[in-house]
Amino acid sequence: MKWLLVSLLVIFVLLGSFLLTPSPIDSKAWQAPSRPAMTGVLAPNERLRLADLLARGQVYGPEDTTVGPNGVLYTGTQDGWVVRVHPDGEVEHWLKTGGRPLGMVFDGNGNLVVADAWKGLLSIAPDGEITVLTREAEGTPFRFTDDVVIAGDGRIYFTDASSRFQPPDYVLDLLEMRPHGRLLRYDPDSGTTEVLLRNLHFANGVALSPKGSYVLVNETWKYRTLRYWILGPKAGQADVFADNLPGFPDNLAVDREGRYWVAFPTLRNPQVDAMHQSAWLKDLVAKLPDSLQPKPQSYGLVLAFDSNGQVLTSLHDTRGKHLQEITSVNPHNGVLYFGSLHNDRIGRLPLKAIPGLGATTP
Repeated sequence: MKWLLVSLLVIFVLLGSFLLTPSPIDSKAWQAPSRPAMTGVLAPNERLRLADLLARGQVYGPEDTTVGPNGVLYTGTQDGWVVRVHPDGEVEHWLKTGGRPLGMVFDGNGNLVVADAWKGLLSIAPDGEITVLTREAEGTPFRFTDDVVIAGDGRIYFTDASSRFQPPDYVLDLLEMRPHGRLLRYDPDSGTTEVLLRNLHFANGVALSPKGSYVLVNETWKYRTLRYWILGPKAGQADVFADNLPGFPDNLAVDREGRYWVAFPTLRNPQVDAMHQSAWLKDLVAKLPDSLQPKPQSYGLVLAFDSNGQVLTSLHDTRGKHLQEITSVNPHNGVLYFGSLHNDRIGRLPLKAIPGLGATTP
């Protein structure tokens, strides 16, 4: 009997300590929309398994990719490296940023512009010299610089996914469900940083329309893509481009035909959607060890949209064995390149291998 009383006392103390410990978040309840049916154009297939695999086993977490002026493929990895994959297959660990390079793109002068989650918006010269372009806006430092794209006039559009949580705590940002993300624009001529949209629920990938009239930004936690108008009568306004998506949208890009490609690290989680309805439950879950918090399903998913936000096609790896946790899809010269959050490879798939892919009007 004594051991039972002692055991109950220990359980009581531990439970009381857990309940009285402050939560690391101040969550907000949210009603998620009903998940779309995975039928029709969204029906599962195995098209991603047709992709070639580059740098397999030589990179870890190649989150984004871009092709340089010399035809070399660039990516950034979990351990802070900017890696170059040469056309002959050679993998070169070029330099370290000292942070976590995420989105990347080349500017008109051959500099690699990088959204580094920890360091801010960077410019890397061909000789490897790193310059910090900007680290804050309106007095608020970036805590999760995420994706980047450059307009024809040289201005740089990028996102700060969260001004409160940094990369290791992205699940806390999801559970809290408060709008800490921003869409920003950096002017290299004046050196100023402007906030275009604020109060976004994890501002993620960005892409410019072919004519430069608007920029798209993924609002990951709300399963949607927003459109911010740059030109025309709606300039300065935002609307919803695509809503109630089947997963968590990450980076996005546009191809020469005006199709928008969106990467999804995983499908929506019914448990997470259910938890969103109860703020107090999410506050408790946030106190649990990482091993007991929600985990992403192992899956590969990419969608293509037309200029009206309608899905044109979907690419899947239903088991996530070949390509999983896809965080970027970048078209270049008729080929799609797939990055990943935690995988050890880069996918490459010719557009001509995708059946029924028609053109769309930009």
